[in-house]
Amino acid sequence: MWLALLLLAGPAQAQTTGPSSDPASCRVVRLSDVGWTDVTATTAVLSHMLAALGYQPRVTVLSVPVTLASLRNGDVDVFLGNWMPSQQEMIAPYVADGSVDVVATNLRGARYTLAVPAYLHEAGLRDFRDIARFRTALGGAIHGIEPGNEANETLLTMMRTDAVGLRGFRLIESSEQGMLAEVERAVLARRPIVFLGWAPHPMNTRYPLRYLSGGDAWFGPDFGGATVHTVTRRDYTRSCPNVGRLLRAMTFTVDDENGLMDAILTGKQAPAAAAATWIATHRNRVGHWLTGVTPLTSRPIDRGTDDSRDSATGASTAAAGSAPRGSFEALVASHKLPVGDGATRLVDYAKLHARGAFDGLSRSIAWVVRLTHLLLAALPAPVLIVLATLGAWARRRSIALALFVPVALLLIMNLGYWAATIETLSLVTVAAGASTVIGVPIGVLAARHPALQTALRPLLDLMQTLPTFVYLTPTLVLFGLGVVPGLVSTIIFALPAPIRLTQLGIASVPRPLIEAGQAFGATPWQLLTKIELPSAASAIMTGISQCIMLSLSMVVIAALVGAGGLGVPVVRALNTVQIGMGIEAGLAIVLVAIILDRLARPSDRADAPVRSPWWTRVRR
Repeated sequence: MWLALLLLAGPAQAQTTGPSSDPASCRVVRLSDVGWTDVTATTAVLSHMLAALGYQPRVTVLSVPVTLASLRNGDVDVFLGNWMPSQQEMIAPYVADGSVDVVATNLRGARYTLAVPAYLHEAGLRDFRDIARFRTALGGAIHGIEPGNEANETLLTMMRTDAVGLRGFRLIESSEQGMLAEVERAVLARRPIVFLGWAPHPMNTRYPLRYLSGGDAWFGPDFGGATVHTVTRRDYTRSCPNVGRLLRAMTFTVDDENGLMDAILTGKQAPAAAAATWIATHRNRVGHWLTGVTPLTSRPIDRGTDDSRDSATGASTAAAGSAPRGSFEALVASHKLPVGDGATRLVDYAKLHARGAFDGLSRSIAWVVRLTHLLLAALPAPVLIVLATLGAWARRRSIALALFVPVALLLIMNLGYWAATIETLSLVTVAAGASTVIGVPIGVLAARHPALQTALRPLLDLMQTLPTFVYLTPTLVLFGLGVVPGLVSTIIFALPAPIRLTQLGIASVPRPLIEAGQAFGATPWQLLTKIELPSAASAIMTGISQCIMLSLSMVVIAALVGAGGLGVPVVRALNTVQIGMGIEAGLAIVLVAIILDRLARPSDRADAPVRSPWWTRVRR
């Protein structure tokens, strides 16, 4: 019990008396966090305790398949999130060859299967076999979490094999928080939705949900009843027996994890802070876990050795925790400006008071994307290939390009990514079109008004340099899961290119040309359409070409919020360590990028005839 009280004092105050039986090689404990809130919470608890014992926990965010492969390779030591039986198929080969050891069961009474809101359950969707009857109301969609997750793979298999009539359904893959954001929007609108649900998780109290029966063959009996196990790399507990005693003793209840996750998700606490608070309020439990566990060293434990603060479980404490107490850095960090809190309140306010506007805009954008996709998908593949080839020849007069285009498209079709390519082209077409329609007029205005250009410059710099993942968070909350947040984020990311290059092109028009037009009595509109735009056409087309490439570069990132397209197999390949799938999907993206780039960018031939853009050749 004394060690439990030592832990409650915190790592900075801990003093130890008597080394453990672990060798120095066990000092660094490498933990995997798959990004699920329950695993993040339990990993934070373990990290806090290990740091107080003198170890150096290092947490890496990985998918489940990558975690298991890393355990086999010896790159990860401990994983607390082996959900069974849903991960049975994934972990079985590793257990069979002895590369992974199942150390303990850290949670019983868990649940993991499909769920629906209570109002949909009352309307008759109570069983897996009822899903097909509600196909139209559900939009033919089921919402999952990250691509490559074992439950997602189970649902995809059910769709391929037409289990319980699921053939033709779409699985919308994103993340835990992405899926829950869409569930929240559906519940507020009382819209039908089927999604992956599990316990423990605050969703069970936050939303009126019901678990579906009839999924025993795929998710296990008792509504997906599950246990969660602690697994380690081969012989880890034998090599580090002191850590092994702690791992075997650590067990949680459903209520424990609900409380931890509620503090993180609802209370907005950092995982490390939530873990510290939980330990402080569960002294008897912690004391039981620490029976027979001894500190790693007899030296005072320095908080600086807690490498977990650089991980996902303690990232928010890094600013203050990495600097010595009393230092200038610690003083500055102790008075943190509420930048993040302000942004959160702003998004929450917009979500609360302008939900109708965002929902309407979301429906409009989704309709445009859907229409574009329908038009492209309606064209037979041979026709689309012929049109692309003719367009390449008309644009470039290049035999090599005219041969490359059909060969590249046929290769994409042969690899099985034609449907995903059509989805990607729909997204790129709408995103690049919207960016061009918005960006070119703004670029013209910026060229005409230097003050506007000066005001836009820092905003455009921010839009181009801000990490693209940052855009996804507010757009996901405001627009919901699916193609719309991905499209909006893509437009924001790609918009600076046409603005900057249009402004540069217009500003670079030779002054004598403008004076000549004025001398012949040209109006401002005639100056723009007959002189400035034709002279700046090359720069404008370069901006449009860059806009298309930037839109395409967002494909993989947009897949994280359910946008679909070629990004989905890339993310799935990463999460499931499928090298072949990743290379094939990446090659498809490269081929599409080459084709679009050659079609969109201005001619680079010195002898190419100078032609006015099409919009200036329309008869007056």
